[in-house]
Amino acid sequence: MDTRRLYSFVKIVDAGSITRAADILHIAQPALSQQLSALEAQFKQQLLIRSKRGVAPTEAGRALYRHAQLILRQVELAHAAVDVSGRAPAGNVSVGLAPYSMGAALALPLLRSVRKRYPDILLHINENFGGVISEAIMTGRMDMAFIYGAGPLRGVQFEPLRTEDLFLIAAPGSAAPPGEGDVPLEALADVGLLLPSRIHTIRQVVEGAFQQASMKPRVIGEIESVLTLVSAVGADLGATVLPRSAARAILDVRNLVVRRIVDPAIPVKLSLCTSDSQPLSEPALAVHDLFHEQIRILDSVT
Repeated sequence: MDTRRLYSFVKIVDAGSITRAADILHIAQPALSQQLSALEAQFKQQLLIRSKRGVAPTEAGRALYRHAQLILRQVELAHAAVDVSGRAPAGNVSVGLAPYSMGAALALPLLRSVRKRYPDILLHINENFGGVISEAIMTGRMDMAFIYGAGPLRGVQFEPLRTEDLFLIAAPGSAAPPGEGDVPLEALADVGLLLPSRIHTIRQVVEGAFQQASMKPRVIGEIESVLTLVSAVGADLGATVLPRSAARAILDVRNLVVRRIVDPAIPVKLSLCTSDSQPLSEPALAVHDLFHEQIRILDSVT
């Protein structure tokens, strides 16, 4: 198997055009077309459908594309492992941190500890990752992700790390229920809530809890931006629902009402997920260990 052909095939699919891929790869279009023809001859399958608008993978092409990404990722890891053998871990590591989670409290400590102990590791922290997490991890675009949920999810293994209850977060004197301490779920029936969209686990858990109580949350705004949520809650435009660790990381809770929701309590699980088929690279293993260390430190102070 010629990995150069696989690399060229992936670039063609990504670009959606043999001409554009040839420009990206800085090779002549006839040479690139010849590589594609050789692949199709090797697999005895048509891999791309050609049209005036460009190219699109066939079913066989989509299967090869997925496996080619895995193969090329493994080759990249092999080169990196050989290159840094006998030296401190070095290379790129990508970590996804779920928005509206304690990941916000972990980002800076994790970056600080990586820079201190492994200066040759380039850490990429993504708090706005979208799409299918399992696909991002399986294809190597992300080494690990700290997300809500505990599985199962195809292609991903989960390490459950924490279970946290959800809290009502609101500005003082707002429309939030009067009183202090825990607040029963039924008291939130008329509270205007600012929540992420329905694709987010927090929203799904909140709506599930309301539904079990034969209620419906009064959602007055859907906010995906953490910075906008912080400003909106602080300006008393509505209340929100978050784990306490996330609220403390992104909001000035000293100036806000923070009350645990009870009757029933609403727990959410947080897990670190990695690929169940691809081993972590040496630098990713080092970051994985530091991640657990930062979780323990955070637990000891909360």
